[in-house]
Amino acid sequence: MCYSSPNFQRLMYILPNKEKNTYDAIVVGSGVSGGWSAKELTERGLKVLVLERGRMIEHVKDYHTALMNPWEFPHGGQVPLEEMKNYPIHQRTGFTITESTKHHFAKDIDFPYVEEKRFDWIRSWQVGGKSITWGRVSLRLSDMDLEANAKEGIGVDWPIRYKDLAPWYAHAEKFAGIAGNRDGIPHLPDGVYQPPIPMTCVEEHFGKELKAKFPNRHVIHSRTANLTQPTPEQLALGRAKCQLRDMCMRGCPFGAYFSSQSATFPAARKTGNLTVRPHSIVNSIIYDEKKGKATGVRVIDENTHEWTEFYAKVIFLNASALGSTYILMNSTSNRFPNGLGNDSGALGHYLMDHHFGIGARGKHDGYNDKYYLGRRPNAIYIPRYRNIGSDKRDYLRGFGYEGGSSKDRGESQEEFGADFKTQITQPLGEWNLDIMGFAETLPDYKNHVRLSKDQKDKWGQPQMIMSAEFGENERKMRIDMKNDAAEMLEASGFKHIETYDYEPGFGLSIHEMGTARMGRDPKTSVLNAHNQVWGCSNVFVTDGACMTSSSNVNPSLTYMALSARAADFTVKELKKGNL
Repeated sequence: MCYSSPNFQRLMYILPNKEKNTYDAIVVGSGVSGGWSAKELTERGLKVLVLERGRMIEHVKDYHTALMNPWEFPHGGQVPLEEMKNYPIHQRTGFTITESTKHHFAKDIDFPYVEEKRFDWIRSWQVGGKSITWGRVSLRLSDMDLEANAKEGIGVDWPIRYKDLAPWYAHAEKFAGIAGNRDGIPHLPDGVYQPPIPMTCVEEHFGKELKAKFPNRHVIHSRTANLTQPTPEQLALGRAKCQLRDMCMRGCPFGAYFSSQSATFPAARKTGNLTVRPHSIVNSIIYDEKKGKATGVRVIDENTHEWTEFYAKVIFLNASALGSTYILMNSTSNRFPNGLGNDSGALGHYLMDHHFGIGARGKHDGYNDKYYLGRRPNAIYIPRYRNIGSDKRDYLRGFGYEGGSSKDRGESQEEFGADFKTQITQPLGEWNLDIMGFAETLPDYKNHVRLSKDQKDKWGQPQMIMSAEFGENERKMRIDMKNDAAEMLEASGFKHIETYDYEPGFGLSIHEMGTARMGRDPKTSVLNAHNQVWGCSNVFVTDGACMTSSSNVNPSLTYMALSARAADFTVKELKKGNL
């Protein structure tokens, strides 16, 4: 049978067995938010189909580099230059494409897009998505973040406040397992934590000095999704305490950090309600004009290019911010000629990312007799302090710092035999401390993505066009980000201080968000306060696309909370017959 669609002419289409292909809910995407949507929906009794465009990754079994030693890699961990040609975009990170991690990232040459302006789209199209490779810093938004747009007249107001998210943050933290400390900072709300991973002596020194000289600047333990004291529930899922190996991006065979593989999918499978289908590219959502609802999705097989359909009462888009936006834009109908839910014209616009890659590093000549144990997955965090209270700058919003210390070991050891073994166990060299800023980007209509009318991918689908850049507000902020970092290190007794600015492109922090934003009015937003698409109430978007502002804190914990909250709302609405 051949199928005709707005974007295709003649395509092989498999006539679906409608009963067999029907579920209570379809979740598109299997990363951080998709795993949470699947878990919460299955635990509430729904039969759920998760559609993932990439390959299957089985927990532990498919982490084939996780336990490899450095000398076991053919090229010392480096990817040969000829092979690196497959990754022209991912190379820009400087850390994703190594022999130990390259298989977790998409080959750019196979998935092209158009850079009208530079955009670094980092993609992990596989079951688990970027939940296998994420940085795991897990922070809550506060009312300072959620009210900023309304107070400053920027963008649109968030339709929710902290009280709406607080119980779902706690729910997510308890299940995922976040190591951290309750620090009592109002604009960085405390959560439900396992014991923090200890600071080094130099980090503790830095914190004490900073508190004495800058009372409004705090050095706290990084709040990281690595288990330090597993709960019975986490142990029952096969998870274990973090081993402090800092090889997380290879996949953790101990299940010590949160991922879909280690946590949400095992929980969902225990219900008997989960089906995961890899190699399933969701092209578009099927919209029923008479019912005014979505009835399913159109899917292309990644390998065979064959088409089929799956049906459900509700659909959750968790395909990544730009992946979900793509599906909405590609889902056209008489009712929605410009994309599903796009009555406002906001779909694809207000793209945001955190700007980062700027800060300072320095050396400390004290504590030479001290060392540290293990390789910590995350170390310290300095919460935002600019534009808070009486502090007023010539820009809006602010930034925080992620950082950590290490000790020089030197490039070579001069001894041999037993003396060599003794020498390499001794603490050598000076302490180094590096702090790097992560900062908020304002929502701007000009920063957008759209579908190309003439450039297609290998499946005949439109390529996405990227057009975004940082603005004047971000540029002004970066001056403080660099100068403040150096000032804090100098005030704390560090020497040989170097500032840096890598001038990263849009997207490189891998926190892209905002292209299907939540709001209070269908005339200016794509989603309502429950993450429902305006005008199509049985479609939900709970990944980064839904963000109304970016804050300066890492967003993944918020995606978890929003996904759980929306799933709870969905099931209640289904029971009422409203969906």
